[in-house]
Amino acid sequence: MEDYTQEDDFKYFLDNQEELIKKYPNKFLVIKNKSVIGAFDDQVTAYTETTKSHKPGSFIIQHASKNSTDTQVFHSRVISAV
Repeated sequence: MEDYTQEDDFKYFLDNQEELIKKYPNKFLVIKNKSVIGAFDDQVTAYTETTKSHKPGSFIIQHASKNSTDTQVFHSRVISAV
């Protein structure tokens, strides 16, 4: 299986942004391996639900909004105390 990076997933979102916004208006999309694996109403739910079955850091969360003039990327990651 081909390994995809978060940069690949972000490029997938940008390349398909118009279609994804039409299909998932105003949703927070979870993208992994160049495909949408979930669509949620808020980013917290998107993260908490996705980490139940996917490792943090293996996906991105992207808001599909027509009203947004710029694009934000919400990377999943593990935060640990040292």
